[in-house]
Amino acid sequence: MRSVAGFSLSHHHASSLVSLCIAALLAIFLVATTAHSAPKADLWERWESHDPDSSLTVDHRTWDALLGKYLVRSDPSGVNLFHYGAVTSLDRTALEMYLDELQAVKVSALSRPEQIAYWINLYNALTVNTVLEHYPVNSIRDIDISPGLFSNGPWGAKLLNIESEEISLNDIEHRILRPIWRDPRIHFAVNCAALGCPNLQDRAYVPEKLDQMLNDSAIRFINHPRGANIDETGRLTLSSIYKWFGEDFGDDLDEILEHIRGYASDELKERIPTDGKIKVKYRYDWSLNDAEER
Repeated sequence: MRSVAGFSLSHHHASSLVSLCIAALLAIFLVATTAHSAPKADLWERWESHDPDSSLTVDHRTWDALLGKYLVRSDPSGVNLFHYGAVTSLDRTALEMYLDELQAVKVSALSRPEQIAYWINLYNALTVNTVLEHYPVNSIRDIDISPGLFSNGPWGAKLLNIESEEISLNDIEHRILRPIWRDPRIHFAVNCAALGCPNLQDRAYVPEKLDQMLNDSAIRFINHPRGANIDETGRLTLSSIYKWFGEDFGDDLDEILEHIRGYASDELKERIPTDGKIKVKYRYDWSLNDAEER
């Protein structure tokens, strides 16, 4: 007989208690692992509605002006940074008003090109606004406002109301943009305020230049070391985006590499072997893309 915390336990009961504790820890681990895994594309059918003949347009000039004022492109690292600490109270108000205006748009009455530009700009502006609301932070993952005990970051929080629907950042990216447009370049357009993320562009996405802008975003990211890089040993390092969302780029590593070759410079393209015999590791820097820290 063994005494634990003032109670007498038989070996059988002690063993059962240990088993229960182990099971509980395993359950916690599984929940935590699930909570940190990348969301799958899961279509929210309600947002498939659109008007192909619509002439309605969305005004993104406020977002354009804020990007022009606070985005820093001259950083020698090649990563676009944002001057979060320099944003004035007047410009904070302008950003919030822009988000209010976007929430008042009847998205289902827009054409497809207007919709995709709308959702990308909304995602990026909302991300910047969320960081500003909690600034200073070292990483967007420190903004733990998502529901769930093991959730990190703000992505699961319902931060918007559009056409009477509560919407989160995850909803925009994984339930609207990815499943409706099925364009892997979307991953290079939405910015999560991290150094490892594809650059926040210095202007708003607009329908008439969307394809060009998406291509430019893909080219800049893939040809930067945080996108794809081969060291002197021949090891290929890819952004974790290709691990988290591999299904969007191909069925296997060969197809992912083929996607990368489509945007790679001649030098990078030549260094990526075509026989599939290459060691790959993945990395991602979650540090805030903050110009104040550079």
